[in-house]
Amino acid sequence: MKRKIITIDEAQCNGCGDCVSACAEGAIQLVDGKARLVKEQFCDGFGDCLGECPTGALKIEERDVPGFDPAATRQHVAQTGGAAAVKKFDEAAARHDHGGGGCPGTRMRVLQPGTPAATPTPSGSGLPPKLNPSELAQWPIQIHLVSPHAPYFKNKELVIMSTCGPLASADVHWRFLRGRAVVVGCSKLDDTAGYTEKLAAILAEPTIPKVLVVRMEVPCCGGLTAITQAAVARSGRPDLKLEEVTLALSGEVITQAEVTP
Repeated sequence: MKRKIITIDEAQCNGCGDCVSACAEGAIQLVDGKARLVKEQFCDGFGDCLGECPTGALKIEERDVPGFDPAATRQHVAQTGGAAAVKKFDEAAARHDHGGGGCPGTRMRVLQPGTPAATPTPSGSGLPPKLNPSELAQWPIQIHLVSPHAPYFKNKELVIMSTCGPLASADVHWRFLRGRAVVVGCSKLDDTAGYTEKLAAILAEPTIPKVLVVRMEVPCCGGLTAITQAAVARSGRPDLKLEEVTLALSGEVITQAEVTP
């Protein structure tokens, strides 16, 4: 079957083992100093490990592999980790809804149940060309497309925004974009090879005082923070401040805190 599953770039792996600890299913182990996928049936493809990798060596890809086997995985966890590991697996299974709800990032849900349906805004030519002011001061914005040496990065804080953030929150422009530069990406669906290097090149600009990662609450979005942490470390900027803002699916800010690169 074709499904989401973790893939590991051993060339980028530094053998820290953070992904092993983050994987409640026991699908990842260190072998000869490198993280490796033990068995495809043990990986549920949810991406909890993405947010823990400091080098960006992990990513989610879609390929033809055997389906995730919750029963076999739980047995594997019991044999290798004991009761504490089984408890961790069961808690993760509830979050991931191994019963069939799917990945937190793709699970269908109604965000405003019981709210009367709003009247759609007319889409005809009678509307003015712009109703709300935009705070976007540059183009392009995709990480793949921006130049690390673009002049609009200078003397501004940099926002690294998850792709879903602007749709989840109606406050994005005034709360995050005003007076800042921005790049946009997704740690789960993008080809993130080269993201760490490109962001490090951007952040090497000495006039950038702070970088702000704006991510969604779903676990796989933590990969954006991990990539940025690695980029800050690689930039050679010990003075650079890094903050992470987590948005709920309904748009409100859940947490905002400084992060150690």
